[in-house]
Amino acid sequence: MTDLTTSARRAVALAGHCHDEATARTGLTNPLPHVRASALGALSQMGSISQTDLAGGLADPAAPVRRRATEIAARHRGPELGQMLADPAPEVVEMAAWALGERGEAACVPALATTARTHPDPLCREAAVAAVGAIAAQTVCPAEGLAAVLDALGATGATGDRPAVRRRAVLALAAFEGPAVRAALHAALGDHDWQVRQAAEDLV
Repeated sequence: MTDLTTSARRAVALAGHCHDEATARTGLTNPLPHVRASALGALSQMGSISQTDLAGGLADPAAPVRRRATEIAARHRGPELGQMLADPAPEVVEMAAWALGERGEAACVPALATTARTHPDPLCREAAVAAVGAIAAQTVCPAEGLAAVLDALGATGATGDRPAVRRRAVLALAAFEGPAVRAALHAALGDHDWQVRQAAEDLV
């Protein structure tokens, strides 16, 4: 990172601590993505970020800016985040899944289920599974959510995902009830990965 970028980011970050909204807003149009991302963070910190600011960040051409805007939007009900699950940057998709889980957005469970089953990046699949569990812990979760979690665990005849995703699926099952859930947890006690077995044992 160049000295110019570092200097600009520092100025914008300090503006957030000093409640200098005018300086922070200059960062939103900076040509450097990391400065724009820092500007969003500064405005959020001082409580001055608007729906327009967030919408601009979510549509920014640079992935680091979209990721930061998505993270901030987790604390704001206005911006639509479901479409961010289709972002070309895995880091944005991962953050979008987390944000939807934080919001408890049950309407986005079908999209999260698709992400959990089909996204090529395992961190995105893991985040989607975790989000389904977080949503189920807060509200009534659509059936697609539990089905995707069980698929990730390999409890429905599916192959099952990699160990980190299976472990996350076990943890997500804590938010669900029913015979299929109990059967999946008992089956996970025999998983070949010790962390998956340990997570299942803790719940059972």
